[in-house]
Amino acid sequence: MLWTLLLLVAVDIAVVATAAVLLTPWLVPVRNAVAAHLPFGGASARIAWWIAILTPALVAFVWAQLRYTSAQTMAEVDARIVGPDEYPALHERVQRLAQLADLTPPRIAVADADVPNSFAIGTLGGATVVVSEGLLSALDGDELDAVLAHELMHVANRDATVMTLASFLPSLTNGEYDPLADLLPGGSRYALGLVALGFAYVFSARVLAAPFGSLSFTLGFLFLFAVTVLLGSVALGVFTAPVVVLGRSLSRAREFAADRSAAQLTGDPAALVGALETLDSGVDDRPGTDKRSAYAGVRGLCFLPYGFDTAASSDSLATETRSHPPTTERVERLQSVARSLETGSV
Repeated sequence: MLWTLLLLVAVDIAVVATAAVLLTPWLVPVRNAVAAHLPFGGASARIAWWIAILTPALVAFVWAQLRYTSAQTMAEVDARIVGPDEYPALHERVQRLAQLADLTPPRIAVADADVPNSFAIGTLGGATVVVSEGLLSALDGDELDAVLAHELMHVANRDATVMTLASFLPSLTNGEYDPLADLLPGGSRYALGLVALGFAYVFSARVLAAPFGSLSFTLGFLFLFAVTVLLGSVALGVFTAPVVVLGRSLSRAREFAADRSAAQLTGDPAALVGALETLDSGVDDRPGTDKRSAYAGVRGLCFLPYGFDTAASSDSLATETRSHPPTTERVERLQSVARSLETGSV
């Protein structure tokens, strides 16, 4: 997990640094203003400039990824945070299991979906465990405890936070996320784009030799802008590729780890096996992939790989499942954990 997190942060650093390099023509006035107030120049000034740009940009980028991905994932599955007054039994279960795991109880959200499923979302400010109405209807007792323990183990092991972070770039690249459209609905994002384009046009006077406002200046600006967008798109695709690989391998490995940890926490692997078999048998006829989505993102940590949406129609959205381990293999591993608990070797 630590190595995965470090690699994800390294990719974020590369993304922020590349953006800073591509935007250099329009950052020249800012760089000159900063350099004018530094007591030193030369290489030291350039290093200070890059630190001043990259450090806050990286922090903001990581924070924005976690915040935006969490909000979007909750919206996609139509989930809302619920309190103990509304779901007292569910809160009691989570509180009890969290105390057993020595873990701060996460927020609880319920998704308005008939398909039984659950997953965990992690942010810098805490975690959220999402369960569907279908899950609460399908399971009770020890089996429901086992599924909730599974999600709490994702939180305790930081799987939820790392997977949330790993979700943003792939979803952005394949068009699943559009932050500007979500944050600025309607025509406001186009107005903001025009304003930003206007500022870029003015700032280009520092790097283009042609007279400001002339045809040659405008053509030079358009060429510079097109090259920046093209290189930025290519770089985004290149940086996304390792994140997709990391996310898929992490999804599979952490499902097994969460199963094992949950079985050890509850001391009842059979309950988790029962939950898997009960839920899997009820949704075997559902589609396993969404051909419009190349990457499942944080939903790769769904308890079962079928997502939250119903399969009533052919155009319903299901979760990408290529990275998710098959139920039969999870059951076999849990049976091995049960034998180890019986013999006292765990």
